[in-house]
Amino acid sequence: MTPASDRTPPRVPPLSRETVAEAALRLLNETGLDKLTLRAIATELNVKAPALYWHFRNKQELIDEMATEMYRRMTAAPQPLTDGASPPTWRDRVMAACVGLRRALLAYRDGARVFSGSRFTGTEHAEHTEVHLRALLDAGFDLPQAVRTFSTAFAYTLGFVSEEQGVQPMPGERREGYDVTERGERLAAYPVAAAAGPHIFEDYDAHFEEGLHLILDGVSARYGIR
Repeated sequence: MTPASDRTPPRVPPLSRETVAEAALRLLNETGLDKLTLRAIATELNVKAPALYWHFRNKQELIDEMATEMYRRMTAAPQPLTDGASPPTWRDRVMAACVGLRRALLAYRDGARVFSGSRFTGTEHAEHTEVHLRALLDAGFDLPQAVRTFSTAFAYTLGFVSEEQGVQPMPGERREGYDVTERGERLAAYPVAAAAGPHIFEDYDAHFEEGLHLILDGVSARYGIR
């Protein structure tokens, strides 16, 4: 047995905005956003809570950095634009961006809440925004149309995942009160509303992509771009 005096203490990574955000994301799946505290993050990092205030003045600044780190991870493993058989269209690009965003948000408890309304702390997003908008301009959009297309699809994705995580906070979890069969029985006096349950609270993958196609069909019809 190694004497206590000879044991090497565990290596603590240098404290930075990035390491604090990474620790916060690790804890997020355990606690959820409401119970994620600076004290808990400090314990995870083996430091005192006041040390975190050198990097973040408040919880919103931390959430901004968490959202930025989520974005970095998402763009490090981008969603394929096509199967490679043909060049990507503007629809392919918007679909891939939104499918990739949803996948990234679902990887974290309250992922959509972290992302919604947050301010990115870096400039990585500007590079990707530039590429996406230029692709839409090349497809025939003007700049306001391109911005509105991506903004609308982005807002739809955040809203969809917010509702989805309200029912299924994490894969394999389902909040009490969202059993579709029980709901149907409770709403038996309203048969159409009861029958809508599976189309609202189940098969989220298919419903998300269908809703996104509805938006893109509307974009194409309104702007006359195929």
